[in-house]
Amino acid sequence: MRDTGGDQRRSVLLAFRSAVALHRLLDVLPVFEGDGRISRWFTLVPGSRFDLEALAALDRSGARVIDFEQATARPFDLVLTTSPKGALASLSARARALLPHGAGFNKALREEGSPELPSGLDPAFLLSDGAPWADLHGLGHAEQLSRLAEFCPPAATRAVVVGDPTLDRMLESYPRREAYRAALDLGDRTLLAVLSTWGPESLLVQRPDLPGELVLGLPVDRYRVALLVHPNEVGERSRLDLAEQFRPELRAGLLLPSPHQDWAAVLVAADAVITDHGSTALYAAALGRPVLNAYDGGRELIAGTPMARLLAAAPRFTGLDTVRDLTPATAPPGPAADAFDRPGQALGLLRTELYRLLDLTPPRQPVLAQPLPLPSVPRSAAPALAVRAEVDGQRVRVERFPAATELPIHHLSAEHPVAALAQVRSAAVLWRRPGSGRWTAAGWTAHVLAELPACQTAAAVLSADRFVLRHRHHGPFTVQLAPGRSGGRIHRIDPTAAVSAVHAWLGAHPTADGPFELDCVLGPFTARLTIRPARSEELDAEL
Repeated sequence: MRDTGGDQRRSVLLAFRSAVALHRLLDVLPVFEGDGRISRWFTLVPGSRFDLEALAALDRSGARVIDFEQATARPFDLVLTTSPKGALASLSARARALLPHGAGFNKALREEGSPELPSGLDPAFLLSDGAPWADLHGLGHAEQLSRLAEFCPPAATRAVVVGDPTLDRMLESYPRREAYRAALDLGDRTLLAVLSTWGPESLLVQRPDLPGELVLGLPVDRYRVALLVHPNEVGERSRLDLAEQFRPELRAGLLLPSPHQDWAAVLVAADAVITDHGSTALYAAALGRPVLNAYDGGRELIAGTPMARLLAAAPRFTGLDTVRDLTPATAPPGPAADAFDRPGQALGLLRTELYRLLDLTPPRQPVLAQPLPLPSVPRSAAPALAVRAEVDGQRVRVERFPAATELPIHHLSAEHPVAALAQVRSAAVLWRRPGSGRWTAAGWTAHVLAELPACQTAAAVLSADRFVLRHRHHGPFTVQLAPGRSGGRIHRIDPTAAVSAVHAWLGAHPTADGPFELDCVLGPFTARLTIRPARSEELDAEL
């Protein structure tokens, strides 16, 4: 039975100053699940320049909100927060608990508090009138406890190592990795996550062109790139400005997940990360993902911390060849082992400590970390691609890049009529999928070749493994794609890549006629293409 009697009711105020602090509180909130005795309130602690993004995040959460001024006028049984900064001392509560809002204390921020001390361990914020403000410091690792004892001994007497609830959500979600990858439409591609913290030393400030360099320089059939931006940086720039800044990259296929939950699901799905000195990379390392160091140095990162040691051990990102040479095998835990203790136990340990402060018996049912939801990240299928093709006998190797790449190419391939008009007019290869119902395969391919002089090959894609192709001097043909198999998996290549392979081969063999077979090599996979004259029913297929 659940006891919801009046003498058992407790009020919990979750106080936050920024979106990242709120997100951490939402990860902790399940410690109270199923308990009708707990009344949950949220309030925004004023004074942070990142508060607008925090308010937007709070609105999306559906939480019960109280104005900070009103919160200071009433008592609570427990104040739970993930940042020691701001006017917390003005809140009245029987007990107070403070948790980190990231993976440890790796930075020193010169513009606030004691400039040489780790942010989060500064006595200027942890003490009130010389005594610890919090009754509980819930830390992620014993290393953090040692450092708290070094910088603020009074607070260390109230500290307990409870683990990291955000990491536990990722670990709980890891068996769903394939589902996250499917939601991102990755297929067999390598997902490269680019991590940027906030502030003047962040990757977005120091290397703003890096996401574009990766998106435009890596083959689209082998790689996808996701940019994970710290919520503070999102709040500083605004979501709109950030999206507009990277609109060309987004159009070329860049993924830009939201800073709450989606980023963590994308990290679970990722194969490797490129990072600055933000502690998000420690989560990736804890999941066994390879880490590439793109931090250009500065004064913020504290020597000897887990993040500093992770970057020191990580290969240096020096350009696209670093990514191409990367083997996305499981990396050893390394410094991440010094950032996270008690994996899988954080919510249970926190429940014990928080209910002790509330003077309540915890619910009997165990509390479990909640798996992350499937990522909902807007993505665009590029309607035009720059194609490099190499013909070697009956074998054609194809690499495709966003149309804006500056690499030398064999031809431009574009979707008709989805691509931009200039791309449609200049593309040597045009293709179309069923949908409008206005054309037959024969009618559309003949029409396109007659109307657009630059077009040399037109293909009506009828299914994932079959298309009708008409070359200006050959065909019409039907092309059948055979799926590949390796390691117990079935692999299918994009039929529009096979269109480019046939186009390149026909261009190299001006007197060729069907039937014939080709091997299309796309990344690590090879598909056998069977090309034969198109039958009447295929030519009459509806587009």
